[in-house]
Amino acid sequence: MVAPSVILIAIFVYWLIAQNVATSMTDIHTAAQATGVEPHRFVGLDNYIALLGSEAFQHSLKNLLLYTVVFLGGTLLFGFLWSWLLDRPVPGQAIFRSVLLAPMAVSFIAAGVVWRWLLNSNQGERASGLNRLFQMTGLDFLQNNWWNNINWGISAIAMVAVWQLSGYVMAMFLAGFRGVPEELREAGRVDGASQWQLYRYVIFPQLTPVALSAVIVIGHMSLKAFDLIMSISKASNYQTKVPAIDMFVFKGVYDYANAAAVGTILLVIVAILIVPYLIHVNRAENR
Repeated sequence: MVAPSVILIAIFVYWLIAQNVATSMTDIHTAAQATGVEPHRFVGLDNYIALLGSEAFQHSLKNLLLYTVVFLGGTLLFGFLWSWLLDRPVPGQAIFRSVLLAPMAVSFIAAGVVWRWLLNSNQGERASGLNRLFQMTGLDFLQNNWWNNINWGISAIAMVAVWQLSGYVMAMFLAGFRGVPEELREAGRVDGASQWQLYRYVIFPQLTPVALSAVIVIGHMSLKAFDLIMSISKASNYQTKVPAIDMFVFKGVYDYANAAAVGTILLVIVAILIVPYLIHVNRAENR
């Protein structure tokens, strides 16, 4: 019964990964080579060395790191704070929860189209979106070029991702809060713990598995960021490019070797994040 699933996974996951790695070690950089008109040869790790030594790809990796830090940190911070507030009786809790979860129903592409206008970099008389709002409210000093900033532009797009996924992380933490047995809370109160001590010493430690799961989910989503960036910026924009954008650009010009190399680098980065988590879960289950 398990054999069909094992065969399908072996073919469509591991064999394709192996094919990708093999392609990344060739010199297929042109359409003629990609279509078989011209021959290609094995070059080993040359593509990886060239990519990692490239200033352009280093910029993509820096953008990816910045995007991940802002996206992960923002969703964890706001998701946790909102779930903490909703753990206690709050008037209109259902409405508040629905409003926070609503952005999840919007696709990254649709959200990107709207936020592209909101994050318009024009200032002064040509200002629109948030810059225009700041101008109208006398907060001109907050106007900036948003995603067009060559050093920090990607963080503006990460803020959009925070807006869209904070509700999801809130739901995860809220489930964790609600999963803490009432007996534990009551035992803490009986021992004389204040409300803050109850949360700090009894409830918060119970949320560690939830926080770890949120880090894994949001972390791997940030590493694969593509559609949101493409809908706000463009593939040709240097200031917001990340490895997934590079892979798309390489594939578009039949540079299959470099596209495959970028894909393999992303796979390794995701593995570095996921494998320790899987080891931790396996050890916890075996205890």
